Amino acid sequence: MHCSSPKMVCETKIVADEHDAIPGSKKEAPMMWSAPASGPSEAKDARRDAVFIREFERGDQEEVRRIFYEGIMERIPNTAFRGLRQQSRTQFLYALLTVMCFSMTKSFTLTCCAPLVLMGARYYYSWKVIHSYLDHALHTDMADIEAYYMKPTGSCFWVAVLDGCVVGIVAAQGREDDNAVELRRMSVDSRYRGKGIAKALGRRVLEFAVRNNYGSVVLGTTAVKMAAHKLYESLGFRRTGQSDDYRLPGMSRSALERLFFQIRYSRYRLQLREE
Repeated sequence: MHCSSPKMVCETKIVADEHDAIPGSKKEAPMMWSAPASGPSEAKDARRDAVFIREFERGDQEEVRRIFYEGIMERIPNTAFRGLRQQSRTQFLYALLTVMCFSMTKSFTLTCCAPLVLMGARYYYSWKVIHSYLDHALHTDMADIEAYYMKPTGSCFWVAVLDGCVVGIVAAQGREDDNAVELRRMSVDSRYRGKGIAKALGRRVLEFAVRNNYGSVVLGTTAVKMAAHKLYESLGFRRTGQSDDYRLPGMSRSALERLFFQIRYSRYRLQLREE
């Protein structure tokens, strides 16, 4: 039976040496992590940068929702503009539409405006879809984290705390059907990235899965930035699938939405033991 030992403590973003122990259960003290220091001044800075990882408390709700909201909002320009680089068929279609604009209007001015109109439409539909997704998330699991993640067996939610402020979040949700833990809701406040918080907290999710006898840890991501994918790979995850036709909650799948919004969904798995 899963969670025979008490639940632990987790989060998401970058570093902690490979074999660092990350102790933690519901009754253990929160974990403190700081970047390694090589000199006295750096040691002092490291103490200032010490991050505590602990389980979610009811008073964290507002800050957790803020970090989640801001992290998702970053996806709007990333999906609209950076994401286009991943969509070769869409690039071809937009080029074709631009050529058609010139052939029909014979106007260089209108033809030069066509890519701007297309990019503007991409931004609008990215804004529209991602806001719908946010509305869905903020009215489901992120509306009551304690009920959704802290009470059910095999699930947990953690926060990273720096100088008394919540700076990062992550969740783990157990799945009985395939004996896996799903790593969810990873986000770190943009002001505190690059401090090694995510990777250390990601390892906490892995340790949570090991201590509760799960066979693997899985996650799905629509992240456009390569840094997120490199983080997962550095934790030991391997990509197991990819889809360019993923449907986010809140999508209408109208013709215009399909033309101006595409998102790549990647699935990752880390096998902890043979089933």
